Amino acid sequence: MHNSKLIGAACLAFVLYHGAAAQQNPARGRDSAGVRSLDSVILNGYRQAPSFLPDLDGVDLFAGKRTSLLVLDPSQGNLSQGVVRSLFAKVPGLTTWDMDGAGTQINIGFRGTDAHRSIEMNMRQNGYNTNSDIFGYPEDHYTPPLQGVQQVQIVRGSAALQYGSQFGGMLNYIMKQGDTTRPVSLYSEQTLGSHNLFNSFNSAGGKSGRWRYYAYYDNRHGDGWRPNSAFEYHALYADVAYQLNDRGQIHVQFSRMDYRQQIAGGLTDAQFAADPRLSLRSRNYFSPEINIPALILTYGLSARTRLQVTAHSLLGQRNSVQFLRTADIPDTVNRQTGTYNPRQVDRDYYRAFTTEARLLHTYRIGGLASTLSGGLRYFDEITRRRQQGVGSTGADFDLALVAPYGIDLRFHTRNYAAFAENLLQVTPRFSVTPGVRFEVIRTNLTGVISQATLPVNYLGRRSFPLFGTGLQYQLSGSTQLYGNLSQAYRPYLYANVTPADQLGRIDPNMKDSRGYDIDLGYRGELGRAFRFDLNLFQVYYGNRVGQLSLRDANNREYLYTTNVGDAMTRGLEAYGAVSLPALLHWHAAGFDLRMYNSLALNHGRYLSGEINKGGTNISLDHHYLEGTPTWIERAGLTYQYQTFSTTLQYSYVGRSFSDANNTLFSATGATGLVPAYQVWDLSAGWKIRGRYQVSGGINNLADARYFSRRINMYPGPGILPADGRTCYISLGITI
Repeated sequence: MHNSKLIGAACLAFVLYHGAAAQQNPARGRDSAGVRSLDSVILNGYRQAPSFLPDLDGVDLFAGKRTSLLVLDPSQGNLSQGVVRSLFAKVPGLTTWDMDGAGTQINIGFRGTDAHRSIEMNMRQNGYNTNSDIFGYPEDHYTPPLQGVQQVQIVRGSAALQYGSQFGGMLNYIMKQGDTTRPVSLYSEQTLGSHNLFNSFNSAGGKSGRWRYYAYYDNRHGDGWRPNSAFEYHALYADVAYQLNDRGQIHVQFSRMDYRQQIAGGLTDAQFAADPRLSLRSRNYFSPEINIPALILTYGLSARTRLQVTAHSLLGQRNSVQFLRTADIPDTVNRQTGTYNPRQVDRDYYRAFTTEARLLHTYRIGGLASTLSGGLRYFDEITRRRQQGVGSTGADFDLALVAPYGIDLRFHTRNYAAFAENLLQVTPRFSVTPGVRFEVIRTNLTGVISQATLPVNYLGRRSFPLFGTGLQYQLSGSTQLYGNLSQAYRPYLYANVTPADQLGRIDPNMKDSRGYDIDLGYRGELGRAFRFDLNLFQVYYGNRVGQLSLRDANNREYLYTTNVGDAMTRGLEAYGAVSLPALLHWHAAGFDLRMYNSLALNHGRYLSGEINKGGTNISLDHHYLEGTPTWIERAGLTYQYQTFSTTLQYSYVGRSFSDANNTLFSATGATGLVPAYQVWDLSAGWKIRGRYQVSGGINNLADARYFSRRINMYPGPGILPADGRTCYISLGITI
């Protein structure tokens, strides 16, 4: 590789630390052999919440990796609507898609990866996957209500060895557990907001003998900031745990989420400039349904060895009915028929089963404790994709057909994986963590695509190893240097070979993507006042799949999906938080004034690739990566007194492009420049007598008119405006 010398130099420079004893996460309820996890305790004072994960957590190993740990707080963001830009603001470099205030989907990416429904992230809940189809269509349709989430764990690209060969990293929702001090504890929270927003979150939990349980039900509905944006969202979750003995426990869990959302559609640049709230689509709907039953067994085989076995299924579907023409074509009554034109019906059905066994063993070499973490994974998934069906001419949510589907495919994926990482404690301060993952992926695609002259029959077999190494060095009791180099791999997706809209065309000769992720960082805390994490990174993304904006022989615009070229993202991610009273040695009981800054610099460019335009080959070398702003800045100021807290947050996201050939403008709005934007958010929370909780705030305080995404498919095509100023208030009570 052309910069192998740089990789070698980075590996030699990486230094990291490992704490010999495993640190536990009480939210997971994973008890070490003979040791009980204690309930979490919330303290008011100068001490700030951790911003990165411990070296060991349960059976997971995080030493030497670039990680983030979020404890969601209603005083720092809007939980009921899942406003990611404020709730996840302390994670540097996170790109997110601000589309609407429904909170029905989380869209995140890192370091030049696509944020669309977190498609390049390994999304998990309590350790098991929630992506709809990991290898074929890994969009994450499942989004839990954030009031039910205790913590959010994020690992960047170095997560590929433990969790899978994705480029974006891993995000894991750790769900709340019931109150272990009494048999029954109830919590109810009701939220009112702008545009008829109403959210009702209700949970119950408790413990009796060996049994522990937690469950919630959430209902959310509203009209949306733009016309034709009404939504109805439902989610439920149940976790019943049984303590087998002092070594192990078993969890039975079930999650469900479904919603129906009216889609306001995309806009052209001229339409957005005239009125960002404009909607020219009233007959477009989207409705997914995801069910996830899971079984988790954790057991301490000995004082040094812990086993976790997880088995879960994902059963669901994705449904849409839309008039999918570009924004410059109105959805009006056809004069010849006297009715609206038929809409397009697209439906996916998912049926997946995954089982994963993880083992963590601690051993000693020369008096120092080292740790081996390894596991096996089996995944089997069938997706039935039916698209481009000719639907009704009506205006409601109607999936009935008047003509058959143009695409009717069956995808079957079977995956076997083995992985291991070994944390070797070389000295009390220095550790090395080499790792390996071996993947076997078998894919089978059969069916019919109407645009093809022959039926589709594709059988793919892939097997490959991935390697990586982490280093960590403890500079002091509270600061450490860390670094990691990990390979990554992404097979091209079923979605990449099946165009689902009028603008899309597909390269029939696409290849898989390969690359690596490098991190070098310094993190920790200085005294009780300052917490920080500074990180340099480099991501190489070979054979990156992307879209080119082209025109056909009739001068009609279309988007061509292909291996655009090799890409590289280099940059800096920096987080710092300071408590002013602790810094200035003020001593006022219950008072704190905290500031944080989360900054990312992304230099994302194509290294190779070309496009043929008008008979001329145009190089894509040095073109910007799609959806990758150069600067992302988020900062906040939190005032706290006793049980009252309020936070003012600022977000700045630099400009980006929507396609690989960096189109500045298109008449349809589906491609072009995404201008820089800045947003202010204000939130507050107040706990009263330990039983009541009042929270509220104003999203987009300055009423900025902006957008963060252009798109050629659902839910566009065109510009997707972000919400303007909205407000909300919540009242919660614990019984």
